[in-house]
Amino acid sequence: MTSVPDVFDPTQYATGVPYDAYRVLRDHHPVARQDEREVLGWPAGPGFWAVTRHADVVRVLKDSATYSSHLGATQIRDPDPDDLPFIRRMMLNQDPPGHGRLRRLVSRAFTPRRVDRFVQVAQDRARTLLAHALDTARAADGTADLVGTVTDDYALLNLADLLGVPETDRKLLLHWTQRVIGYQDPDEAGPRMLDGQGRPVNPRSPAMLRDMFAYARQLAAHKLRFPDDDVMTTLAHDAELAEPELEMFFFLLTVAGNDTVRSAAPGGLLALAEHPESYERLRDGAAELPTAVDELLRWHPPVLTFRRTAAQDTELAGRRIRAGDKVVVFHASANRDERVFTDPDRLDLSRTPNPHVSFGDGPHVCLGAHFARLQLRVLYGETLRTLPALRPAGPPERLVSNFINGIKSLPLQIT
Repeated sequence: MTSVPDVFDPTQYATGVPYDAYRVLRDHHPVARQDEREVLGWPAGPGFWAVTRHADVVRVLKDSATYSSHLGATQIRDPDPDDLPFIRRMMLNQDPPGHGRLRRLVSRAFTPRRVDRFVQVAQDRARTLLAHALDTARAADGTADLVGTVTDDYALLNLADLLGVPETDRKLLLHWTQRVIGYQDPDEAGPRMLDGQGRPVNPRSPAMLRDMFAYARQLAAHKLRFPDDDVMTTLAHDAELAEPELEMFFFLLTVAGNDTVRSAAPGGLLALAEHPESYERLRDGAAELPTAVDELLRWHPPVLTFRRTAAQDTELAGRRIRAGDKVVVFHASANRDERVFTDPDRLDLSRTPNPHVSFGDGPHVCLGAHFARLQLRVLYGETLRTLPALRPAGPPERLVSNFINGIKSLPLQIT
C-alpha cells in the first residue's frame, strides 16, 4: 500500500505547492487521514481528512448540511472554544439559511456596477505601478520584485477604493491582512501575542481583531455623516445590518478581498514568466485574456485549503467519516485532477471548459470573484502592453502557509 504523504505541514509550502504529494493522494488515498502536529509554536490538533479529488471537493463544498462551515469554522486549526461563538459570526463560518441572509445583505453593496466603475481606475493604477517597476528595473540590471513594486499595492489600493478607506489609512488594510493570513509565517505575522500558557493567540480571536473592529465602527460612523459611492457607505446605511455583522463584513472584505488578488496576481505573473511561449500567445492575441485569467487561477489558486466539519456520520470516497471530524478540501489538488482536466500539469491559456475551484463552489463560492477576475484581467492586460517579456530572475519567495498560496517576492527580468 502506498504511504500517505503529509500535506499539512505549512513549512513545506515555502518551497512550493506539493503537487506530487497531491497526485499520490488523489490516486491512492483520495480521502486521507492527516496528522496535525505542532508546527511553528502552534499546538497539535486531532487531525483531519484531506480531500484531494475534484469531484469529492465539489461534493463537500456543495453539501453544507453534511459538511458544516459553522460547527468548527473554516480553518484547519481548531479555534479556542471560548472564541468559537465570536468566529461563527462571520459569513464565511455560517451555514444556510443564516449564511444566505448575510450574503444577500452584502451583495447589495458588492454589485457588478460598482465593481465595473473601477476599471479605468484600475487600469491607470496598473500602468503607474508597472512604470515604477520598469524604473526600478532600469536601476537594477533589468530586474524588479513585482510583488513589492506592483501586485501588493495594486490589490490593496483597489480594495481601499471599493471599501471607501481614506488614503491615509490604507496601509492598515495590508497590516491586518498580513497578521491574519500570514500567521504561520514569521516574516508576515510580526511579533506574536501569547496567552497565559505561552501559546500563540489565534489571529482571528476577539483580542487580535479589536483594533480592526474599532476602525470599522469609526469608518461606518464617518460614512453615515459623509456618504460616498463605496461599499462601507452602503453597509453603514443598511438598517438590517447589526453593528457586529458590519464589523465582521469589514474583516472579511479586508482580508479575503485583499489577499485573493494579492496571492493570485504574482502567481499568474510567475506562470507567464516561466512559460514565455504562453506570454507571447497572449501578446499576439492567439489566446483570449478572460480565458487565460481562469487558467492562471487554476494554475495558481490563491487559496490552498478550506475546512468543514462533518455534521453527521457519512461516507466519502469509501472512507467512513464520523460526526465532528474535520474535513479539509484541497483546492490546488482538485485543480490538477486528471479525472477532470486534460493534461493538468500543462499551462493552457485557451483551456475550456475550465471548472477550477479556485473560488470555491456551492453556497460559499467567492462573493468577490467578479471583482477579482476584473482586477486580474486589467493587470495582465496592462502588463502585456507595458512589458515585452517576463523572465524569472531568481526563485520566488513563498509564504509559509497551508492555507494561502502566497508569494512574498517575485524577482523578474522585465526589460
